[in-house]
Amino acid sequence: MALYKQQRLRRKPVAEINVVPYIDVMLVLLIIFMITAPMLTQGVQVDLPSADANPVDVPENLEPLVISVDADGNYYASIGENQDQTIGAQDLIARVSAVLRRNPETPVMVKGDSAASYGQVVGAMALLQKAGVPNVGLITQRPEPPTQ
Repeated sequence: MALYKQQRLRRKPVAEINVVPYIDVMLVLLIIFMITAPMLTQGVQVDLPSADANPVDVPENLEPLVISVDADGNYYASIGENQDQTIGAQDLIARVSAVLRRNPETPVMVKGDSAASYGQVVGAMALLQKAGVPNVGLITQRPEPPTQ
């Protein structure tokens, strides 16, 4: 009888992993990222012109360098700190060329306000050419379909 009780009291170790806490943590992180992602937009708010164009293929591992031109012709760069402060022409050339020296395949995009003059946007592109940028992409937004 004592032998029977000893065998009954012994239990085999459980070889399963409890994944419920991992799922809970994953869902909390998902909610945090969903809330903070819209707050991570870079650069200055500009009113983009509408154009029906195909999107540019940007490699997933490279973050594009975005140069913004507002309606007053001020330049902004998505480089480093203080991305919402204006940047001078010579400083823009120096920063962009430094980024390209570090990684020459970095895609460069120009985000021009629809109220900015053509000359201001072309001026930004000329500064980028002086900095050694081989190709420049223009950021637009898709036009809204007409409502009937």
